[in-house]
Amino acid sequence: MGKLKIGVIGAGSISDMHFQSYQKNNEVEIYAICDMNEQRAQEKTNKYGAEKYYTHYKNLLEDPQVDAVSICTWNNSHAEISIAALKAGKHVLIEKPLCKTVEEAHQIEEAVKESGKVLQVGFVRRFGTNTEVLKKFIDSDELGEIYYAKASCIRPLGNPGGWFADKERSGGGPLIDLGVHVIDLCWYLMGKPKVKSISGNTYSKLGNRSNIKNLSFYKAADYDPDYNTVEDMANAIIRFENGASLMIDVSFTLHAKKEEFAVSLYGDKGGAEIEPELLLVTEKNDTILNAQPQIDSLSFDFNKGFQSEIDHFVSCCLGERETISPVQDGVEMMKILCGIYESSETGAEVQFDEDVEVKQ
Repeated sequence: MGKLKIGVIGAGSISDMHFQSYQKNNEVEIYAICDMNEQRAQEKTNKYGAEKYYTHYKNLLEDPQVDAVSICTWNNSHAEISIAALKAGKHVLIEKPLCKTVEEAHQIEEAVKESGKVLQVGFVRRFGTNTEVLKKFIDSDELGEIYYAKASCIRPLGNPGGWFADKERSGGGPLIDLGVHVIDLCWYLMGKPKVKSISGNTYSKLGNRSNIKNLSFYKAADYDPDYNTVEDMANAIIRFENGASLMIDVSFTLHAKKEEFAVSLYGDKGGAEIEPELLLVTEKNDTILNAQPQIDSLSFDFNKGFQSEIDHFVSCCLGERETISPVQDGVEMMKILCGIYESSETGAEVQFDEDVEVKQ
């Protein structure tokens, strides 16, 4: 078999991580690129040596040479494009979040079953070295039963604007953009327990804060200082059927002293911090020990993480392994994210039942 021919749909900023990782994989040829902005599609085609470019994803999917696609578009197009790609017989790597609603998530799940193709959700932090190392400790029962986890991803200032600030295109703000990563990281390491109930809050008090001077932050290509329809921050407590709980808070903007990124898990035999640095807490000879592994990167390394994610996807497409980030996990994550938004809107806890889905 020749090289896997990849098409990348959406040539915005995150696509560069995909392109650069595909370039370093010897099993892959970057074959086609699609972006609504023809100039950008052409620029990326020249930069990464692709054979073809398109301005509509349907044309790319009609190309029989394309074996697999990375979908790096706005969240509101994820379901439509991924379902079309699966129906066209392509393997799919889709950037997180899977989509915007639980209903869409189930439609994608059905399309995966019907197609028999690989769909991998872009939960890239699962592929960090710190995550992989900690998971080995967890799998060998070093932490015992994990009953509590907490995660914070706080930006004092950092609403990227553009489509990130447009609820129609993004589905939400920091919860769906940043929260998805830390919630998934905890849930994955906790053993992916089933959700029982969610109590969540979202706040829209500060807006873009485009008046702030002397403090820089990432801005989307279509940043508009006067436009914002997403929340500033969100928090939630998530209860699982096995009795475990997860507490999270995330923000694009908050009157906070500094940026904070912290993820911790607690079990009945030991605990662990995975961010900002991997650290294990254990007990030996009636003494509590803080144990830090000697590894190249104690926190998440974006370049290595993306490379590992892309390499994993390619090997799944080639039939060498099963993805560790399947569509079912994307569905569960949409239940959690939509449940937090629903709880905030109703001011009440959302209960989950086998037969009852969270409302859209």
